[in-house]
Amino acid sequence: MSEYSFSQRHLIGLADYSANDILHVIENAGYFREVLDRPVPKLPTLRDKTIVNLFYENSTRTRLSFELAQKRMGADVVNFSSSSSSVGKGESLKDTIRNIDSMKIDMVVVRHESPGVPDFLTRCVDAVIINAGDGAHEHPTQALLDMFSMKQKLGKLSGLKVVIIGDILHSRVVRSNIIGLKKVGAEVIVCGPGTMMPLYIEDLGVTVSHNLEECLEWCDVAMSLRIQLERQEGTLFPSLREYHNRFGIRMEHLEKYPDFVVMHPGPVNRGVELSDEVADSDRAIILDQVTNGLAVRMAVLYLLSGRASGQPL
Repeated sequence: MSEYSFSQRHLIGLADYSANDILHVIENAGYFREVLDRPVPKLPTLRDKTIVNLFYENSTRTRLSFELAQKRMGADVVNFSSSSSSVGKGESLKDTIRNIDSMKIDMVVVRHESPGVPDFLTRCVDAVIINAGDGAHEHPTQALLDMFSMKQKLGKLSGLKVVIIGDILHSRVVRSNIIGLKKVGAEVIVCGPGTMMPLYIEDLGVTVSHNLEECLEWCDVAMSLRIQLERQEGTLFPSLREYHNRFGIRMEHLEKYPDFVVMHPGPVNRGVELSDEVADSDRAIILDQVTNGLAVRMAVLYLLSGRASGQPL
């Protein structure tokens, strides 16, 4: 890519990023992916930066990935847990973040169950805000790492045929992926039970299907989403077994359709979204997604830290 002026201050969602912004992050992530393969996978890029990880929701992969990315780049890292903070005493989010900001921090990585919290924080503090997931709104770094993984595996993004399968209604991952993939020229179908399809999903420029076989025959990438039982207030399908029979990817699908790549943002409910054999097969790049997530988050931190010169590293 030629010299590019990356002017974003925060990462609230991919709705705010242009196609060139997205591709620039992915290009920089390629460099950091190479760094991770070095004997000493570290850079002093953020040596004098202080970053707070502000997680109001449980997380394993995202939180560890951000923390490891920050430490690999030399930042001072502070982890905030709402369960052991003054939030339990009734302190508001606004007061919490202003108190943290008064400690002279540079960046905040925030995950919250309520949509819009990262955007709200940009109006409360001067620090850079990075959205690590806000309710069912967006999860931009997950979508960026998914797109990076697709490009790494298949060599392109424009023209790719991607089907996203499962709990479309409750997923912030699917929204960010749809927005990002459409911007870079991919085709997207969403597939799942009618009870798990949000209203107006087609307004995002995707096709809705309830036929897994047709989707797998069509696609280059099949991304299954976790069934988010904790977010569901009622029963949206008869049983997990029936869901797997209708929308789970099984070995018979890999044998029948030999070309598509299997992805999953994790954690995988084995025997529900994917069979054990599929999850462990060489067609699945789930563990590559985890490693690539570290590289993508290093790229995001680098670009938003103000250290980037405009050209990829």
